[in-house]
Amino acid sequence: MYQLIYKFSVVCVIFISILQLCHSNDEQNTPEDFVNAHNKFREEVGVGPMTWCPSIAKFAEYYANQRKNDCAVEHSGTDKYGENIAMGYGGFSAEHAVKLWVNQKLNYDYKANSCAMFKACGYYTQVVWKNSTKLGCARVKCLNGARFITCNYDPKGNVPKEKPY
Repeated sequence: MYQLIYKFSVVCVIFISILQLCHSNDEQNTPEDFVNAHNKFREEVGVGPMTWCPSIAKFAEYYANQRKNDCAVEHSGTDKYGENIAMGYGGFSAEHAVKLWVNQKLNYDYKANSCAMFKACGYYTQVVWKNSTKLGCARVKCLNGARFITCNYDPKGNVPKEKPY
């Protein structure tokens, strides 16, 4: 009997875990989720917090809605804001996108203030850019089922010859 209960418990835990992975939970993509995900990594390098800016979020939402048909990981071309973009499947969330961008930290050499050869690090440096204090993000579900996330930053970061922090 104990083995049957144990097996049932394991199956239930696995099933619930799969549901959580597959379920797109919009509750995990609030402005606070985006801000908190950014501020966690900014704090690690001693940079002040970001705050949510509704007008920047409107711009991000406008652009994200343009990507619904193709989910192309292409930048908006704005010169007004810094911008990070990401695309993923399932419950791809604010936290997932920010972690994806911050993973570029491995490619960033602070002392040389440059990315490793043939590697990208600009998404990471934008997340932790000390002068960027306002944030607006958006997440949309594309026709192919993927999620497109964009975040915009003011003032924009990645200023040539300046260190992010």
